[in-house]
Amino acid sequence: MLASNPLEGVQGNAPLAGAKFFDERSDQSETKARIIQKYFYAWAKVIIPTTKQHGKKIAYIDLYAGPGRYKDGAASTPLLVLEHAINDKDMCSMLVTLFNDASKDHSSNLQQEIDALPGIEKLKFKPDVQCNEVGADAEKFFAERNIIPSFTFVDPFGYKGLSLKIVNGVIKDWGCDCVFFFNYGRINAGLSNDKVKQHMDALFGVERADNLRKKIEGKTPDARETLILEELSQAIKGMGGKFVLPFRFKRGARTSHSLVFVSKAFKGYEIMKGIMAGESSTDDQGVASFTYSPADASTPLLFSLLQPFDKLLADLPKVFAGETLAMRQIYENHSVDTPYTDKNYKEALRQLEAAEVITADPPAAKRPKRAGSVTFADHVKVTFR
Repeated sequence: MLASNPLEGVQGNAPLAGAKFFDERSDQSETKARIIQKYFYAWAKVIIPTTKQHGKKIAYIDLYAGPGRYKDGAASTPLLVLEHAINDKDMCSMLVTLFNDASKDHSSNLQQEIDALPGIEKLKFKPDVQCNEVGADAEKFFAERNIIPSFTFVDPFGYKGLSLKIVNGVIKDWGCDCVFFFNYGRINAGLSNDKVKQHMDALFGVERADNLRKKIEGKTPDARETLILEELSQAIKGMGGKFVLPFRFKRGARTSHSLVFVSKAFKGYEIMKGIMAGESSTDDQGVASFTYSPADASTPLLFSLLQPFDKLLADLPKVFAGETLAMRQIYENHSVDTPYTDKNYKEALRQLEAAEVITADPPAAKRPKRAGSVTFADHVKVTFR
């Protein structure tokens, strides 16, 4: 269970670098907010039925919550989450919220905005707004306490306060998932800057950070990005985050930052993959790029040259040669750490069946059609030649 003041003892601090984020909305910030909100609502629907039988509480935690509104008056995620909860019968009686920001102005303004929400008094649990710098005390709390099923958003704008221990702490218990903001541009530069070595070590782990510094030396920008995101994913998995899914944001040709989703459950991974795929700027042959980039959307040729669906068609017969599995088993066994969704697998299997590379039970002739296409349900058995 969450304590009434989980970060007690940490003093308020000045606003973190990057606080101008809330000055105005951008396409990127709106995309980020949609991903967070869509997942939280979907996660809650999955978690609530079980939680009703045990504990009867779920939580939304935002460790860098901001002032509640952008300067143009638009509500940011904390207010939108609360407005949704006010109008949702189950959430209204079950949702515990913790909103923290290192800026006194932000936390004070957020409290005022929350208090002014119509119907806020309907919530069984009053939102908890705090003003703390996220650091060692937060790491200790989340590491040592069992917390209720929670979805946590960690958006430090840079890297201060973001650590492996924080991520591991907020996902370690049942039903707990996390998304964090990974400022690739600043972290890429920070790996070569001795002045912020302790922050890089906290994020990657000392040994992994040292090895990463050696690996990226002399590499091209694209190679550096691939290595850094891969090491981050492996570091998270090494501490218990079984499923890691990054969504990149680009300015021009380069990645500026990513949202990184972490879960211990395939169901959560599957839900978030569908959401991120839908928010991608481009797709090729139905395979999403998992990137928001206006430039890519206007010039999709480079992504198209990857031909990701063709790779899936070629890969499945090799990976599962001689095996018989249900469609759902193929999807769960193969899709982790790939850009492919269940729709991609069903279409690939339809094409492989038509080409007689596989046989299906029941066969296409005995399966129903939808919108003119033969369906490929989760339970259909597939035999690879």
